[in-house]
Amino acid sequence: MMVEKNNQLGVILKDLLKKHSLSMRKLSEQTNIDTATISRIVNGKRKATLEHLEKFSEHLHISLHELLEAAGYPLEQGERRSETNEYVGNIQSLLETAELSELPIKKIDQKLADFTDFAQTEEGKETIDDNFEEKIKKVDSVGPFITHLKDFYERFRSREGTPRELILIGGALLYFIAPVDVIPDYIFPVGYLDDAIAIQIVMRSLSKE
Repeated sequence: MMVEKNNQLGVILKDLLKKHSLSMRKLSEQTNIDTATISRIVNGKRKATLEHLEKFSEHLHISLHELLEAAGYPLEQGERRSETNEYVGNIQSLLETAELSELPIKKIDQKLADFTDFAQTEEGKETIDDNFEEKIKKVDSVGPFITHLKDFYERFRSREGTPRELILIGGALLYFIAPVDVIPDYIFPVGYLDDAIAIQIVMRSLSKE
């Protein structure tokens, strides 16, 4: 599949590989993305998927938002807002006992905003359709947020809601599907904590729609 001649993503990836003294083969080992696939993305011969960009973001230390924009995915402009402090107080207390001084709400909120943008694209919708059910099987019964996720998925599939509501729901589903956690499981062993917080953010936004 051919991509745009202006391969901005490829330029960024080449610069980052050089900056971190990484070969494509080494990046392949770190990300579990085939070396040939990385080469095609870097050389503009293949469009990167959400999972590719998420892994590049993690291992090359660059924001997902920047990679999405460079890859040509349309992103909404405007203020990124976080209104989560009042309903994550209990989680904050738990994290303090785990010696994590501050809950990285801003990072969660930013990543969620990126996924909300991505949910408006055909690639984003296909990512949800192709990956949600497989991911949910891996974490079923982990926590009550699973019920909300399943409800979100059914609403998204049936297009039940306003365009704005479906965009918010799509962002939550993509956040869940993505492989990178803002709060790693080794810091907080319950796991999927940031996914639960992301869902709370979306539910709060939906309640205001």
